[in-house]
This record gives sequence, C-alpha cells and structure tokens, in this order.
Amino acid sequence: MRIDYIINSMEGGGAQTPVPRIVGALEAAGAQVRVLALTRRNGLAIERLSAAGVDLVIRDGGEADHLAALKWFRQQARERGTQVLWTSLTRATLLGQIVGQQLGLPVVSWQHNAYLKPANERLLRWRAGKSALWVADSQQVAQLTLTRLKVPPDRLVTWPIFAADPSVPQAQGWAPDTPIVIGSLGRLHPNKGYDVLINAIALLKRQATTPLPQFRVIIGGTGQDEADLRAQADSAGVAEVELAGFVTDSHRFLATLHLYVQPSLREGFCVAAHEAMQAGLPVVVSAVGEMPFTVDESVGKTVPPGDIAALAAALTQMLAHPQQLSGMGKSARARVFSKFPPEAFDATASHIVSRLRVLLERRGKPLSRVSTP
Repeated sequence: MRIDYIINSMEGGGAQTPVPRIVGALEAAGAQVRVLALTRRNGLAIERLSAAGVDLVIRDGGEADHLAALKWFRQQARERGTQVLWTSLTRATLLGQIVGQQLGLPVVSWQHNAYLKPANERLLRWRAGKSALWVADSQQVAQLTLTRLKVPPDRLVTWPIFAADPSVPQAQGWAPDTPIVIGSLGRLHPNKGYDVLINAIALLKRQATTPLPQFRVIIGGTGQDEADLRAQADSAGVAEVELAGFVTDSHRFLATLHLYVQPSLREGFCVAAHEAMQAGLPVVVSAVGEMPFTVDESVGKTVPPGDIAALAAALTQMLAHPQQLSGMGKSARARVFSKFPPEAFDATASHIVSRLRVLLERRGKPLSRVSTP
C-alpha cells in the first residue's frame, strides 16, 4: 500500500517529532510511506527526519501558492502511483481532499489541535465528507472532531501520537545545593504561553516569603516572539530565563532537567510534555489538550491556561520541595508507559492499515492487482 503523507512544512518543532514513529508503525503494518512537505519553511526538521530514514520530498514553494501546491501534489501522486493520501493540518488536508477526488484516492486526515481558526473550522466541516477516515491525536481532539466537524463516529479513529520509549535518556534527579533546572520545549509563539511563564516567575519572586532555592528556566525553541520575550524578561527582572534556541536532540535536553513546565494556551496532544514525563520528570502544565488527561497531583500540577497566579503558585510549591521531584518524576514515567505503551501505538497503526485495505477493495482497487515498486 503506497501512502503519501502530506504535511505543511519542514519547520522544526513538536509537529514533526512523532512523524518517524508514525511512519515506522504504518510501514510495519505493511504500507510504504513517503512524506511530502508543501514548503520547507526553516527546514529544521529535515535532519531529524532524514536521520530516521524517512523518505522525504520537499516542494520548492511558499505558504500561499495553493494552486501551484495542488498541481505539484497531484503530479507527485500520479508519478508514484500513490494509493492513499494521508494529510495533516488544514492546508494539506484541503489540498489532499481535492487531489483525492481528482485521482479517485481515499484520504486519511489527522486532527491535531484542540483549537481551529473559525475560517478553517468552517472549511473542514464543509469538506469533512471528503476524507474517508479521520484520525484524532488525543481524547479531547477526538471529541471535538465529532462535534465541531460532524464526523461520524465510524469514520474516526483515535491514535495518540506518542508511544513511550524505554531507550531514551533519563533525568538524573536534583542534588542538594545545586540549582533546580526547569525546562520547556516549544515554538516561541503566543499559543505556547511563555509570556505567562515569565510573568509567573516574576510574581513568585515578588511573593516569596522565604528564600527560594536557586533555579534556572531554559526554553528550547525558536519563533516570532523571541525578541519580545527577551525584552519582557529583562523588563521584569527575570534573569533566570534562558532562551536556548532550537533543540536538535529533545531527549538529551530533557535528561538535563529536574522539572518540566508547559504553559500553553492551546494544545492538541502535546508530545513535549509527555516526552518529559517519559524522561522521568514531574511536570507543571496548562489544562489544555491531552495534558489534563495524563497529569494529576502524583506526577505534577495542572493550572488554568493563561492564569499567571496559578502558575506562580504551582511552581512555588514544586520549588519548595525539590527533594520530591525525583519521586514524582518516576511516577510520571510510569504513567506514560501505562497510558501509551508502544504495543498499543503499533496496534492502532495496524488497525488503520487494515481498514484502508478493505476500503481499497471496496473501491475496486485491491492491492493484489497493484504492482509494488
């Protein structure tokens, strides 16, 4: 089964992190997967995906030349003899649905985000019937896909985009008389709430009634808000925050931390927070996306999104008891292995591929009649 997996860009960040694992699971289930990107953007994901053995094709184009992108996508599918189109995010999904109609190919469409721009939501709801199967990356996104896009339950599969990996490096735990290292991974974008985090740190420093332990906050990522965040931290006197730029190896970065914070205003699954728990880190997270379904008081704290006072209070409590961080981190690791075992991830991929085989048979395109390159 030849699948073209179409994504918007090769920008570095959480959106591309699970792609190698997804591709590997689909290929283990019997598919041949090629990843197509509509534009390169900053290209920071290319090295990681190439190193993982992902077959990449990147279009030399921009983000608004939709007709040119459509023609390119259609030509790519024709030349390869693609049998299934798999789309991610709104632009790729709408273009994929059109190409699917034109070439008579079934379309599988991811839903990743708990938030959609109103115009995109209307477009996807109007076109929802053009995808043969929808895949939600989390419980919350699955429920939202049913309600806001009106996708029938029998055409929706929930496939969390995270499989716990026992081989990744583990955090070593905090040692007395050393700074507590707090970290976060994400684009420097308003949705990630890093302005809220800086304000919360400033607040907890002002409100401290006893001396705080030494701590540092390292944010790994790039984006449009970098200059504003640096200026905000300087203005607020928050010297503890470091903007470290793009992190090429998220697993090694996480292993250097003692606590992870994700102050996002909007999320879908949020791979980074789950990878932090996998690394044996306690977490302080916003109650958005999948995070409140995974995090409770035994592994960290959840706070309302955008609530500076609540985030400051949660961080203060964690900093006040650094000797408890390691134990909470071990519980966090156990939690993600219990909720997201690799066997379940692979089983869902196999289920989806089996459904696609049946769909192709029904469309009169059985795989036995299609030559394999």
